[in-house]
Amino acid sequence: MHYISTRGGAPALNFEEVTLTGLGSDGGLYVPRDWPVFSPDEIAGLAGLPYAVLAARIMQPFVGDSLSPERLQELCTQAYARFAHRAVTPLVQLDERHWLLELFHGPTLAFKDVALQLLGRLFEEFLARREDHLTIVGATSGDTGSAAIDAVAGRAKIDIFMLHPKGRISDVQRRQMTTVKAPNVFNIAIDGSFDEAQAMVKRMFGDPALTATLRIGAVNSINWARLMAQVVYYFAAALQLGAPHRRVAFAVPTGNFGDVFAGYVAARMGLPVERLIVATNVNDILHRALSTGDYSVGAVTATAAPSMDIQVSSNFERLLFDCGGRDGAALAQQMRGFEASKAMRLTNAQSRGAAALLSSARADAGEMAGAMNWAWEQCGELIDPHTAIGLHAARAADLPAGVPIVTLATAHPAKFRSAVERATGHRPSLPTRIGDLFDREERYVELPGDYAAVAAYVAQHAAHR
Repeated sequence: MHYISTRGGAPALNFEEVTLTGLGSDGGLYVPRDWPVFSPDEIAGLAGLPYAVLAARIMQPFVGDSLSPERLQELCTQAYARFAHRAVTPLVQLDERHWLLELFHGPTLAFKDVALQLLGRLFEEFLARREDHLTIVGATSGDTGSAAIDAVAGRAKIDIFMLHPKGRISDVQRRQMTTVKAPNVFNIAIDGSFDEAQAMVKRMFGDPALTATLRIGAVNSINWARLMAQVVYYFAAALQLGAPHRRVAFAVPTGNFGDVFAGYVAARMGLPVERLIVATNVNDILHRALSTGDYSVGAVTATAAPSMDIQVSSNFERLLFDCGGRDGAALAQQMRGFEASKAMRLTNAQSRGAAALLSSARADAGEMAGAMNWAWEQCGELIDPHTAIGLHAARAADLPAGVPIVTLATAHPAKFRSAVERATGHRPSLPTRIGDLFDREERYVELPGDYAAVAAYVAQHAAHR
């Protein structure tokens, strides 16, 4: 399996190389040259497998000869051993049609753990083969940071620098990052938005002053290996609901588009996905792009769902590439125009390709709270604000009768205790395994929203190769 850049100018890489590289040298994102496809009989044969075994089977075509099937299985078993639920990503029924896919049973209580617990082990595996050191730089709107830090803290040959927008994530999210004391972990609170932090991270990949002495790697969903691991739980859920003999729809609360694109990949692999419903909050650039073709940046509005307070969704580029005929040169020109003007119209091919599988919905603060209240009052389930936005979209969806709708429950409600309490009157408790979080000492630096200051900090504190 080889990977190509969405912008057509970076060299093709194998799985090991693409895992350690993250972003393409041309500024593009890597995707497989060809999508592996499972037949209906092959999908049916996956039913009933333990999650780690299922994960290795789904991911093996993407890994190719970079890992033996036996070694990939070992890494998956290790990655999911720390999850608090034996099913890893269990399904919970709300009513006759609606289901929650609980993705928050990992160490940091968010869906990012499902991929990052594996990615940390892949980094360590591949770095052990070479005399090299990896400097991970990432930006987080809430959950990626804590999951990535937990996955690589204390691991050999890795430093991690995680940027978060100061004052714009929940206290639980912040403390899950800043209370980790491993010497290879560096937390940076910047004076700015997530989009500004993410732009700094992408700029570092192309900054010769850094790349001359540092191998910079990614843990955000721009890294293909992370996104690949998220494909698995779409198969896990659909198989439990009758796939391949029954079609299933998914509602996905969305910020950076990685989780939704993983569902798109599952469909390209042959999973019978009826529809992917892209659920946004009032920061609705993706809803506007999918419903009207207008991908134009607006001001970021702070909400009770901070992981979705995003206006530039990096992974959307992968969808545009695949739906637009896989023309890297044309997409590079399109993205250069967007980066310069912060506005873009989808082409007819891109709009048609997306509409074949994806629709979208937007939820404001009242609708988000209403979904949390409905889940609690009618179903006895406390859900977090991000999951509530997905559930709002699922309940409003127009789908054929008999198609079950799975809402991805992306974070434990206790990560957003105040918002859940305001909507439901009930304050969720932190699980006992992180119950002392607010007694731990924090460690982070505050830097201005200035690229030069952040890059200088990384250069000063990273271990150079």
